[in-house]
Amino acid sequence: MSSEKIVDLETRIAFLEDAQQQLSDVIARQEREIGNLLRRAADLEEQLRQAVPSLVADASDEPPPPHY
Repeated sequence: MSSEKIVDLETRIAFLEDAQQQLSDVIARQEREIGNLLRRAADLEEQLRQAVPSLVADASDEPPPPHY
């Protein structure tokens, strides 16, 4: 293999490694953000349940749809 091809392959590998690290960082950030959003949604639901219990129905209290 020529040294030019080796340099080209090394350059491509370096680029792919950098792209993979960037994607990994984005995924890690999104996981943290999703966790925070889920906690905030649960907190808001609990606050709403405490403020006005009749507005927040449990899914288990609902009758099944008519087609069941």
